[in-house]
Amino acid sequence: MEITLPPGSVRGALTPPCSKSYAQRALAASLLSEERTVLHNIEYCDDTRSALRCIETLGAEVTHTDEHTLLIRGGLHPRSRVLEVGESGLATRLFTPIAALCGTPVRIEGEKSLLGRPMEMMVGPLRQLGVRVEDHGGYLPMEVCGPLRGGTAEADGSVSSQFITGLLLALPLAAEDTTLHVRRAVSIPYLDMTIDTAARFGVEICHNDYREFYIPGGQRYRGTDFAVEGDWSAAAMLLVAGATAGEVTVRNVSMLSKQADTAICEALVRAGAAVIDEPHSITAARRPLRGFEFDATHCPDLFPALAALAAAADGVSVLHGTSRLQHKECNRAEAIREEYGQLGIEVDLSEEDTMRIRGGEIRAAAVRSHGDHRMAMSLAVAALRAAGPVTIEDAGCVAKSYPGFFGDLKTLKA
Repeated sequence: MEITLPPGSVRGALTPPCSKSYAQRALAASLLSEERTVLHNIEYCDDTRSALRCIETLGAEVTHTDEHTLLIRGGLHPRSRVLEVGESGLATRLFTPIAALCGTPVRIEGEKSLLGRPMEMMVGPLRQLGVRVEDHGGYLPMEVCGPLRGGTAEADGSVSSQFITGLLLALPLAAEDTTLHVRRAVSIPYLDMTIDTAARFGVEICHNDYREFYIPGGQRYRGTDFAVEGDWSAAAMLLVAGATAGEVTVRNVSMLSKQADTAICEALVRAGAAVIDEPHSITAARRPLRGFEFDATHCPDLFPALAALAAAADGVSVLHGTSRLQHKECNRAEAIREEYGQLGIEVDLSEEDTMRIRGGEIRAAAVRSHGDHRMAMSLAVAALRAAGPVTIEDAGCVAKSYPGFFGDLKTLKA
């Protein structure tokens, strides 16, 4: 799908889709509970659909009680020896340890860009915890056969926290207690989301400054009613649109959320935008913007939104944490440099782990999303300030996280 966007200002209020990070964690916990769970405010991007397929494959019974509500009766009873995770990195790293609780082999299969994303960080820890693993050089497909027994293990958290999340959710059901040592944990807010989700299902996970986790075995996930909050990753794009091209209010989000991407508000303030924090909404409005410095190591999904913000700022913005971008849907740092370059914006990656963006005028151009949902949204937000139309190739990839993005953006056009 190719889309051409004219420039223009934006004004209005929107409710973003639910947090897919929270939704996937809640779906996993619902599977692990043998009781009844009701999930509210569910919306169906590609990644959430992948997680839903995973829990059904692994044994959950799911009833759609209305458009945004699921009734789930959990229990691990695999219906197939193949677990298809689509293109979702989180679903892969989340459900592989959960599949390893089973005493029968389960083959994890993915598609498209996921086949090029490294999964070797899962192999060693799973084997230390008693799981037989057959992998293909650290990439999918991968076969696991449990049961995951608990004990002591070491895991590398420097590339992604997603596999740590999978272990933390699976290990409470192991027969033994577990001490998990994590090296260089990144995306710590996402680990907080995992611990919070587990606690809401009655499961205890303890840690020592995210370097050592203690997970008692033999626990039970209790059924619960769980309302999934709005997605801060989507909210970030909408707020940057407001800060650079008008004024936007995002509903059903709170600064009290444990989601990592609440940090966008700090970046907006540093850049000089007006930010209004209310109990159930956030508003960002355009003001003269200046170059800013921001460390996105623990919130790397913000880089595309930060790029659109920096492109609109006067002077040079310095963003740290680019080492986290290599293994996303594409190499996001290089994609930002290449596509923003097409729009007339200078992006410098010469310094290790750092991106420098010189703000300026956006020119009309044809750009590529690189099949990356966040790149497509970032370029669309930048296009609001362009001197003429901007055409985005493969814009349909936004379905991975925010299928209604372009429709919502159109409703904001003043």
